[in-house]
Amino acid sequence: MPIKDDLNKIKSELPEGVTLVAVSKTKPNEDILEAYEAGQRVFGENKVQEMVQKWEGLPKDIEWHMIGHVQRNKVKYMAEFVSLIHGVDSPRLLKEINKQAKKHDRVIPCLLQIHIAEEDTKFGLDEKELYELISSDYFKAMEHIKIVGLMGMATFTDDMNQVRREFAQLKSMFDSLKDKLTDISILSMGMSGDYAIAIEEGSTMVRIGSSIFGARNYS
Repeated sequence: MPIKDDLNKIKSELPEGVTLVAVSKTKPNEDILEAYEAGQRVFGENKVQEMVQKWEGLPKDIEWHMIGHVQRNKVKYMAEFVSLIHGVDSPRLLKEINKQAKKHDRVIPCLLQIHIAEEDTKFGLDEKELYELISSDYFKAMEHIKIVGLMGMATFTDDMNQVRREFAQLKSMFDSLKDKLTDISILSMGMSGDYAIAIEEGSTMVRIGSSIFGARNYS
């Protein structure tokens, strides 16, 4: 099935108010252009260098989301153009984003990544670290970042009840933060395998790759 057909099918199923991030990692510019020509403007990448190359070669009205784990030494390469950084999982990373955004006279929107999965491989802040971060003086002094929401990844499991519990936990944390962080409006949770459950549990942004572009090419 052509990319645009898969894309339009998924878009037609998404409720109003849920943003689709088309995860284009490892995919060539031609595939991204096909989705672009079908009206998609928000794309997600998990490697900074790959995202920079695509940004240089593709239309400038694309919103590039960094959805992968970010190394601090790579922030400088995307600070000029990145639209949203999903995976902010430490104070040190946040400070680096603030520093690089300042050099470009930008305020970079960010999501704080929360660890909700039962797997050690996933990154993210726990609840205690989250509240320590947003209560800190250095956080309040950062003028070049804007926390606009939370992101989380559920455990990779066939137990959809567990996945639902993890998403519900993140939604509860998101709701409890609204008094403290007045700009938050995005809850980024749900990927190709679990986005329907994520939306039922309150997700406002889903990250979908293989259901649009087909299996990834890691060669």
